[in-house]
Amino acid sequence: MTNTAHSPGPLSRLTVLVSGASVAGLALALRLARYGARVTVVEKAPALREGGLAVGFRGRAHRTVLERMGIWDDVRRHRTRMGRRTIVGVDDKERADLPAFLMSGDVEIVRGTLLQIMYERTRDHVEYVFGDSVAHLQEDFDGIDVTFDRGAPRRFGLLVGADGLHSPTRRLVFGDETRHLRHLGYYAAGFAMPNVLGLHCSSRICSVPGRAVGISNYDGSPVRSDAFLLFRSQQLAYDHDDVAGQKALLAETFADLPWKHARHALDALEDADELSFDAIARIHIDRLSQGRVVLLGAAGCGATAGGAGTALVCAYVLAGELAAARGNHARAFAVYEAEVRDRATGRQKVPGSPGPFLAPSTENGIRTRNLVCRMLGSRFLAGFSERLAEKAARAIELKEYPIGIGDPVYDESRSSAAAVPFRNRQA
Repeated sequence: MTNTAHSPGPLSRLTVLVSGASVAGLALALRLARYGARVTVVEKAPALREGGLAVGFRGRAHRTVLERMGIWDDVRRHRTRMGRRTIVGVDDKERADLPAFLMSGDVEIVRGTLLQIMYERTRDHVEYVFGDSVAHLQEDFDGIDVTFDRGAPRRFGLLVGADGLHSPTRRLVFGDETRHLRHLGYYAAGFAMPNVLGLHCSSRICSVPGRAVGISNYDGSPVRSDAFLLFRSQQLAYDHDDVAGQKALLAETFADLPWKHARHALDALEDADELSFDAIARIHIDRLSQGRVVLLGAAGCGATAGGAGTALVCAYVLAGELAAARGNHARAFAVYEAEVRDRATGRQKVPGSPGPFLAPSTENGIRTRNLVCRMLGSRFLAGFSERLAEKAARAIELKEYPIGIGDPVYDESRSSAAAVPFRNRQA
């Protein structure tokens, strides 16, 4: 978004606090700012999260949202260009390839790169507060008073919880997460590591019953790759903020995995500056909004793995409904829920959690998975499988919403008022 002059927009009187600098949170901030809203994003982490695993987008709806956000060209420019994703045995011999259309969609980008693109488009018009989080809120007739863990209390018109699977916003408004979180039987971790395998835009994945190690190079870097660890387990009690404890758990769980490159990943884990570790789980909740608070992305109806495309679409719909209702949140939230509920819950019902697929529980399950991958990648079935994936992606239909400031079809030559940039700060 540029600093060119523009008309105030349909949400110029609306103040919104977005909790969580997630894909969903930044996408919503971008759209709301283009409708003229004054948006603040508060993020518990000390800075924007870097790196991470790749996320894929598929079909007309995803591309339309990326284009309307004005970031399609940037996403294409920074796409991973991934080649082979090879499944190997513990002897490091190749067993099968994961089909690219299944894993990457039409375009794939590293999550941290996507966040950076949206941050660059919003930082002059959205206030970012890092190193803080929502601690308490009190709603009244015309707003919400928010108390933060570190910063001074403030008042907003709306609060959006885009703060992930363990959303503090959801806990404050809808109760403890034990009421909503459904564990799917696996845990996953990701972190950066040196490119000791010499990979170039490719991956190698080794599975043993109930466990998997993957090492990927997304951008052709000769020095960096990313590790992915996944294991089958009943629900564990652990401290989400205790990174050292999580590293110890992972080191113990994978210590005896016989693939020779697993040791490289565990060595890198010990020195990793950033670690993402969580259960593979889903959220089931009866409603996505209450009063002036609404949930977005994984906080409301998402899952641990995947879902970036759905998060973008839902952010686009929420912002669009608020603009169409000219800030009438009760009306906008009701339509938003109706629009995204079937889409989000429908995605949750689709089988194919990455846990059983990447780390089947038995040797026979691993052999069956490898056979299926070889069949999907065969010339005979490849076209049919791709058409099925494309058909599912085309099933999403997007409504038309008011045109936002800075949208590709917006005529800025008719504008009159200057945009007011916000100041980014730390709590």
